Amino acid sequence: MSKNRGRGLQANALGTFDTIVMAVAGSAPAYSLAATTAVLLGAVGLAGPAALLYCAIPMLGIALAFSYLGRIDVNAGASYSWVGRTLHPFLGFISGWALVVSATIFMVAGSLPAGAMTLALVAPDLADDTALATVVGAAWFLVMLCVVLGGARLTVRAQLVMSGVELAVLAVFAAGAVLHDGNARAFSWSWLGLGGFDGVSGFASGALIAAFYYWGWDVTSNLSEETRNSRRTTGLAGLVGVGIVFLLFEAFTVAVNVILTDRQIQDSGANVLGALGEEIWPGWGGKLIVVAVMLSTIATLETTLIQVTRSLFAMGRDRTMPSALGRVHRRWNTPWVAIVVVGAVALAMFVTSNALGSVGDILADAIAAIGLQIAVYYGLAGLAVVVAYRKMLLKSPANFLFGGLWPLVGAAFMFWVFVESLGELSAPSIAIGIGGIAAGLLPMLWYWGQGSDYYRPARLDATRVVEAEYIPDGHAGAAAAAGTRGHEGLPTDF
Repeated sequence: MSKNRGRGLQANALGTFDTIVMAVAGSAPAYSLAATTAVLLGAVGLAGPAALLYCAIPMLGIALAFSYLGRIDVNAGASYSWVGRTLHPFLGFISGWALVVSATIFMVAGSLPAGAMTLALVAPDLADDTALATVVGAAWFLVMLCVVLGGARLTVRAQLVMSGVELAVLAVFAAGAVLHDGNARAFSWSWLGLGGFDGVSGFASGALIAAFYYWGWDVTSNLSEETRNSRRTTGLAGLVGVGIVFLLFEAFTVAVNVILTDRQIQDSGANVLGALGEEIWPGWGGKLIVVAVMLSTIATLETTLIQVTRSLFAMGRDRTMPSALGRVHRRWNTPWVAIVVVGAVALAMFVTSNALGSVGDILADAIAAIGLQIAVYYGLAGLAVVVAYRKMLLKSPANFLFGGLWPLVGAAFMFWVFVESLGELSAPSIAIGIGGIAAGLLPMLWYWGQGSDYYRPARLDATRVVEAEYIPDGHAGAAAAAGTRGHEGLPTDF
């Protein structure tokens, strides 16, 4: 279905460690904690750790779905390709479009805090100036745009520096939180229970926000065409990334509950993590946390750019979007047209964002809207893996659990959260979330009418891939022509 026309991306540029770094950076632990903790606590109060826990379980199911699907279809479009080849091409396009829209919205939701954090370090009095924060954030965005344009290896080198410092700072403060005296309240196991939510709708609201925390680990799948032994590596990295950020999210959310008073949380607003750092290490703590958050924000801008540009590259290659998006730079092997287009659109959104209110207002609406779009494309991927592996699910307990039941539970959870949260969200959040997805109907119907091969897919069936990989050596040429050889081991091995 998705045949690479012309020059492709740089193959075998990334290894296992590189992709794990990208998975963790994609979820942006420091940024997610700083930008979203106040929103989460506002929605569910002290039940924040429970929301993160009960969202992590189905999220691991979605990570398993990405892992299993990536073993039978290596494609920079990831869920765009998988859903289109299993459920329906229309749903596949909507899945890819939801990622594109959510990532593009994040260019504002991520760049504004990057600008605000930079100002907080060099000119604290100007940190709340939305216009100036937009300018500085746009400058960081352009720097990351150039890094992504420079290729996968340059991208990973930049991530190693930024994420390394970020995780080191978070580890120091996690240890400091354990040793901290004079806490606001004692730890309670009830924070991890279901009793702290305000009914079913309250739980759904918390889960939708928690989904935003985790979002981004799947960048490894969008890098699959540039990763060595990608059928195994990208899925493993995604699972490891979800596990690492889950531990960080839980540790810091519990620390906020224990150390900060309700008044401190309320007064700190979007700077809850900075207030926590100042409480743990007065004088320097807040500034070090700001450094970690700034680096995390800039790092996740980079991974989000990779996701959206690789998705658009796959769409351009399949001619479900303008074919120019599928062009690759001759020197850097990156989808340069897609990168330039995303950059131009994001910069226009930066200008528009100044009319929307303060940084905090923009973040609150954007996070909820992105959560709706995440639920759509994650949920569709969870269904796609069950369809792709339907003939193999009963052949082993591992296949049934990891390739079937757990991803199906994850998909059901995502769709349930989507429906339940609609009644709780603000009108701007719903308009951005649903309207952004609906806008994809225009290019979808247009290019379907133009006869794109994407809408006549080769069905994705795990059984056929396994048989192709284990045919006799004399028929190796046929398998190679089908694009199924070159990867060792059963694609269903967990």
